[in-house]
Amino acid sequence: YDTVMEFGKACDLITIEIENVNTRALADLEKVGKKVFPQPHIIELIQDKRKQKQFYKEYNIPTAEFLLVENKAEVMKHKDFLPAVNKLGREGYDGRGVQVIRNTTDFNKAFDAPGLLEKLIDFETEISVIVARNERGEVSTFPAVEMVFHPEANLVEYLFAPAQISNTVAQKATEIAERVIQSLGLVGLLAVEMFVTKEQEVLVNEIAPRPHNSGHQTIEANITSQYEQHLRAILGMPLGDTAAIMPSAMVNLLGEEGYSGIAQYEGLEDVLKISGVHVHLYGKKQTKPFRKMGHVTLVDSDLESLKKKANFVKQTLKVKA
Repeated sequence: YDTVMEFGKACDLITIEIENVNTRALADLEKVGKKVFPQPHIIELIQDKRKQKQFYKEYNIPTAEFLLVENKAEVMKHKDFLPAVNKLGREGYDGRGVQVIRNTTDFNKAFDAPGLLEKLIDFETEISVIVARNERGEVSTFPAVEMVFHPEANLVEYLFAPAQISNTVAQKATEIAERVIQSLGLVGLLAVEMFVTKEQEVLVNEIAPRPHNSGHQTIEANITSQYEQHLRAILGMPLGDTAAIMPSAMVNLLGEEGYSGIAQYEGLEDVLKISGVHVHLYGKKQTKPFRKMGHVTLVDSDLESLKKKANFVKQTLKVKA
């Protein structure tokens, strides 16, 4: 609380880069006339996955069926609800705080804390739409991107833009993202992660009120980047053109399994030789398994060539110690 208050005192406008922040301090800064975007009460809602899911239900936003649970014992009462995903209500991010409970033998994985049990969706693909809204209520969306998750770490491993989905699904996803940000009344940027089911329905999974992993490629691949769009939104400027300049991909650089210590980048020169490859390192000195150490964005007018480059980067550039 004190750190946020001290930081905010000298600011006219305050924004966030992660939702794990003291919202009481942000609300108090708002009370003394500071502009805070996204608004503190919205950050607070998003911090709690239970409140997030109840918000979807209240505003008729399509999402997976769910039950609120208080502890492990309550999870174990719902064997008829399986297969399901047990999520911690608070403090789960980047794949932490999520456990798949396929059958009763998985009950030992359940969290003994307030959370929710969500129907496991047999989805075809996972997509994300980044949407922005300014104080005037103007809304603009980026084209949907397709995300591929690491099977163990539950983190985005790489993504492709535009998503390989039908125009109908893309339109649905855009409309849902716009409905979410308008229902929240959020000023700023919102990443809306969604499942596309085998029946081509679109369901909201989770939302993040900030520039997001699923929008990194916009720096090189879109007319306006997600970062510029965020600034335009919170500064009350007209929102920028989100059109894609060309197809793009993003590969997350995660610390290799079995390595902890001072980060060493293997294969960096080989990757930098390739046209359309942009390496973004986060400057973290220490690596550990699955830690986000940076990302690589790739652009190419040919989708097949783009996929080959993305696989080459994934196999070549390693973070070791």
